Amino acid sequence: MPVTLEDKLVVAISSRALFNLEEENKIFEAGDNEGYMKLQLDRIDVPAAPGIAYSLIRKLLRFNDDGVQRVEVVILSRNDPVSGMRIFKSSAAADIKLQRGVFTQGRPPFGYLRPLRAHLFLSVNAQDVREALVAGFPAARVLVESVKASDAWPNEVRIAFDGDAVLFSDEAERVFQAEGLDAFQAHELSKADLPLPEARSSRC
Repeated sequence: MPVTLEDKLVVAISSRALFNLEEENKIFEAGDNEGYMKLQLDRIDVPAAPGIAYSLIRKLLRFNDDGVQRVEVVILSRNDPVSGMRIFKSSAAADIKLQRGVFTQGRPPFGYLRPLRAHLFLSVNAQDVREALVAGFPAARVLVESVKASDAWPNEVRIAFDGDAVLFSDEAERVFQAEGLDAFQAHELSKADLPLPEARSSRC
């Protein structure tokens, strides 16, 4: 039976979001590309430490634990192919199943989201995230400086959404911005028994 991506959540993630490559990245950002590639090659058999989105990816992949692949994680990275080899080796050591990856060697990677059929893009690079959003793909910037997620809920994926203009219409927010708090409260009171309309973006 041919491989199909139908009914699968495809999450594209950058190397630095999945693994902690900050030491290596400092060399890259200093402009020493050869030194960066040499360090990655020297460490090719040394598994990279977990990055800030590592816990989330492990949790998402647990949806596949019963043998049905519901989630696929793909690497979409500005890294070079040598670094890509280390990423795949690190993923194998961590039992994170990666089947596909694109390594653009410094070029913007967001253009590969459509061929990868990605539903979500997570990246450390703010510009790449903005470009993905402009292209119509849900995307989020991962902050490597953030505190790593707690291990207290290893079997749960917790996602917080802003209700206004994300899950639901921003009509109440527009009333507040245009007419102030009293008008906002009156508007909400008058519609207390009515379901909130969906956000316009959710119809796309």
